[in-house]
Amino acid sequence: MLCVMFIPVFTSSLLDLEQKRENERIAEEQRILKEQKRKIYLMGKFDQATKEDFILVPKEYTTSGATMYLRQETLGAYLNMRNAANEDKINLRIASATRNFDYQKDIWEKKWKGVTIVEGKNLAKSFPDGADRFRKILEYSAAPGISRHHWGTDIDINGAEPKYFETEKGEREYAWLAQNAPLFGFCQTYNQKMVNLPGQPIRETGYNEEKWHWSYLPLARDFTNQYKNLIKEEDIKGFDGDEYVPSLNLISDYVLSINSECL
Repeated sequence: MLCVMFIPVFTSSLLDLEQKRENERIAEEQRILKEQKRKIYLMGKFDQATKEDFILVPKEYTTSGATMYLRQETLGAYLNMRNAANEDKINLRIASATRNFDYQKDIWEKKWKGVTIVEGKNLAKSFPDGADRFRKILEYSAAPGISRHHWGTDIDINGAEPKYFETEKGEREYAWLAQNAPLFGFCQTYNQKMVNLPGQPIRETGYNEEKWHWSYLPLARDFTNQYKNLIKEEDIKGFDGDEYVPSLNLISDYVLSINSECL
């Protein structure tokens, strides 16, 4: 009789335990799926034209009239900044916006194979050692999967050449950006690399200075932290030269080696 009385209690506890385990399993599957989707986004493996939170950049705001997309928030902030610059007779146009994995892969592999000439050189011939060639391209170009342009938060303004910003016009535009862009949420991602000087930020690794590259921090700061926490070196693959990734510390020395004010 006693056994009969305790059976319902035992059965109920067992069912509760099984339900708890099932709930935990479902929660873990959802967590993994969410993480996978986030990694896909951070590495640019999507078509920005199909994403609801991206918007087409009007061609009159670009330098080339090419089709470009940005996160809606980024474009809104850029337009506010552009309007303010116009009042000071400064014209800010977008030279490059969102670049997904495939787009970045095309840029990278053309340099890798020597199709795109870099500083007057065919890198495939000038740098036969793959690791050296990889580092050379990294001076100004990110490998596919590690570019901030994947996120829809970063824009190149008025060009992507150091010489342009050495002209009188370029110097005037950069001076305006340096003073005013932070007011609109933008940060110069790759400032000048420095040695350890008193009172100066330290950025000893990473890409060369890019006066044209500006990041919309209200979104990009969070994406930077997500990248740090989710992406591993073994995730960075699928392009020419990816066999050298394990030896190059791409995440710590490039993705995270940015202007300290942008972190």
